[in-house]
Amino acid sequence: MALLELIMAGISYYIGYCAYMEERTGITVCCALSAACFLLLALRRAARARYLNMSMKQIDGLSGDAFEQYLSVQFKRLGYQVKVTHASHDYGADLILKKRGKCIAVQAKRYDRNIGISAVQEAVGSVAYYEADQAMVVTNRYFTKNAWNLARQNEVILWGREDIRKRFRIRE
Repeated sequence: MALLELIMAGISYYIGYCAYMEERTGITVCCALSAACFLLLALRRAARARYLNMSMKQIDGLSGDAFEQYLSVQFKRLGYQVKVTHASHDYGADLILKKRGKCIAVQAKRYDRNIGISAVQEAVGSVAYYEADQAMVVTNRYFTKNAWNLARQNEVILWGREDIRKRFRIRE
C-alpha cells in the first residue's frame, strides 16, 4: 500500500511540474498539495508497520510517548477506535479506546521496573473524567501484588508484559 501512495505522489508531482512549466498556477498548487498528502500517508503507513513488527527488546527501548503511539497502532489493529490524549494533563489516561459502544480509559506505562498502585489509581481516576466504562493499565513490565489487589477491587484491567506479548503477537 505504501508503494501505491508513493507512486501517486510521484504522478502528482509530475503533473504539477508539467503545469508549472506551462505557468498553470492553480493546477501546480493542487498537485503539490496532493503529492504532499500521498507522501504523508506513505510515511504514516511505514511508521505503523514498524510498530506492528517490534520485538520486546525494541518496545523496552521506546520512550513513553512512543509507547503510547505503539499501543495506539496495536489497539487499532485489534479493531478499537483510538484517541491519544494530551501528553500533559491527561487526567490519568493516555489512550481512550472505543469498541462496540464500550469506552476504556487506558494508562500506558513503559517502565524499567514493575508497576505499582499509582498507575492503577491514575486509571481509576480517569474513568469519571473521560466518562469511560472501564479503566485499563498496559505496561511492558509486570505489576506488583498491591497493584493487582487494587485493580481487582476497582475492576481495572491489567495487561502486563506477557499479556501484550500474546495479544499483540510480539516476538522476543
